Amino acid sequence: MAFDFKFGDFKFDGLKLGGKSGAQKPEQPKMTAAEEAWDLLKTVFYAVAIALVLRIVIFQPFNIPSGSMKPTLQVGDFLFVSKPTYGYSRASLVYPLTRMGVHGRVLSSKGPERGDIVVFKARRHGNRDYIKRVVGLPGDEIRMIGGVLTINGAPVEKEFIGMAATDCDYLRNIEVPSYRETLPNGVSYTVFECDADTGPLDNVGPYQVPEGHYFMMGDNRDQSQDSRTAQVSFVPFEDVVGRAERIFFSVDGDKAKFWELWKWPFAVRYGRILDPVK
Repeated sequence: MAFDFKFGDFKFDGLKLGGKSGAQKPEQPKMTAAEEAWDLLKTVFYAVAIALVLRIVIFQPFNIPSGSMKPTLQVGDFLFVSKPTYGYSRASLVYPLTRMGVHGRVLSSKGPERGDIVVFKARRHGNRDYIKRVVGLPGDEIRMIGGVLTINGAPVEKEFIGMAATDCDYLRNIEVPSYRETLPNGVSYTVFECDADTGPLDNVGPYQVPEGHYFMMGDNRDQSQDSRTAQVSFVPFEDVVGRAERIFFSVDGDKAKFWELWKWPFAVRYGRILDPVK
């Protein structure tokens, strides 16, 4: 039911009981197929742009493809790498910008500390991403003597903690010695020795770390291609991508193949999710 009434010089009309106005809003024209496609493309573009900015500026997801950092990191771990920790360089960007002829870092207040686990670009190995532990700082002298890491003439504390099962080359699930290693600044972690203390990289050096460079090693000492080899050697600070911070997902690929969806819930390492990397 509609009614009109007048109040002073103002007149109200067309009002209906129930609080609804008699005036109807014009119906919006429907989008054409081309407009819908363009709207979808814009949404995808914005999503990709935001993801790229986050990846370059804040953090980069990284997955562990090999066992060189066992037992600290397992094959199938997915982790976040912090970009602001050491500032930014060409290594912080995305391909092909990582190959630009730009040198140095910006917004960098400090470099990696001894014991940090970092991702870096291996320029001598096709600019691939590597993840290792920093053991040598600029100016350090590094040696391996009988499997013992020696920094500036002082052997690093290395304590045998027992045998552990792991894979070594083509040998799977074998028992190897494991040790607790403690760096001069107190950072402590576990290392594996597939070849005990007699491997080809257990007696090497000395290496004099140049200024602006770092010496990297894997925790799986006899299964790691790191600064002890010519293929990696010293790592320039400008080639460091960032510091590994936290595992956000982990899956055991031996328990489920990519297409075996029904096995995925049993292959996830739930106990490793959200673990800090240290």
